[in-house]
Amino acid sequence: MSFLDAFSGLTGQMSTDMAIDLGTANTLVAITGEGIVINEPSVVAIEKSTHRVLAVGHEAKNMINHTPEAFSAEHPLKDGVIADYDVTEAMLSAFINKAAVRKYPWQAKPRIVICIPCGATSVEKRAVFEAAIQAGARQAYLIEEPMAAAMGADLPV
Repeated sequence: MSFLDAFSGLTGQMSTDMAIDLGTANTLVAITGEGIVINEPSVVAIEKSTHRVLAVGHEAKNMINHTPEAFSAEHPLKDGVIADYDVTEAMLSAFINKAAVRKYPWQAKPRIVICIPCGATSVEKRAVFEAAIQAGARQAYLIEEPMAAAMGADLPV
């Protein structure tokens, strides 16, 4: 066993495994041993003038209600699949970082299981996979929604 294999094993033990249900209305994030830790709207607040992501989830929804002329509300998912890749990636990144804070720079990124709709095309599946990796997943696994219920993919509370 090389030093890198040993180091990889150590950092892997310090990572968090999570499951994400990307929904058109809400996104759920569950962590092994903790259960659901995030249940927030699938909404992203974008500054209209710069197209910069300002907030996600509850915070984004609240911002939109108070100053609608300065911000736009983006719903990056339509019918459970990605409609806007960049906004989805930003939303996923924010939820991953909120759910599993990395305390040390050498700490491994989380492994993530993501539910996708049963009828998703291969292109849509690839977009979800790539968005998860770009958002900060060490490994990403896709599972179709009916299979997630049948296999008991609910994480223990």
